[in-house]
Amino acid sequence: MADHLSKNRRSWLMSRVKSENTSPELAVRQLLHSKGFRFRLHKRDLPGRPDIVLPKYKAILFVHGCFWHRHKRCVKASVPKTRTSFWKDKFAANVRRDRLNIRLLEQSGWRVLVIWQCEIRSGRSLDSKLRHFFSIQRRPTLKKSN
Repeated sequence: MADHLSKNRRSWLMSRVKSENTSPELAVRQLLHSKGFRFRLHKRDLPGRPDIVLPKYKAILFVHGCFWHRHKRCVKASVPKTRTSFWKDKFAANVRRDRLNIRLLEQSGWRVLVIWQCEIRSGRSLDSKLRHFFSIQRRPTLKKSN
């Protein structure tokens, strides 16, 4: 199916897609705040500019849109019918960048949790996922003796 919008209209529409303070992100932040968590937002000095940073817990939450970050087996992760090679390349680059950022954060000692847009609808499953993430205790690092 061809795009029903003109090229200029599609460009304008895509320019309106937010990367910060999205509805899913606001929902996660509201839930965390209601549970008593305090956090920082969009830390530019960390890889990937994480959506939510909880320094006290050395924890980071990314709230990913299923379309842009390619949530596996999610209906929202469809590929547009026009310019498919462009979109596939763009999505692949997004996924590579996400994996690299997560790896860099974990190597720096951060615990990382990705919350998908489609998971937010069910408040109970999101609450359960967050409880599980924060209940896991970090293993103590063994210090080398001299």
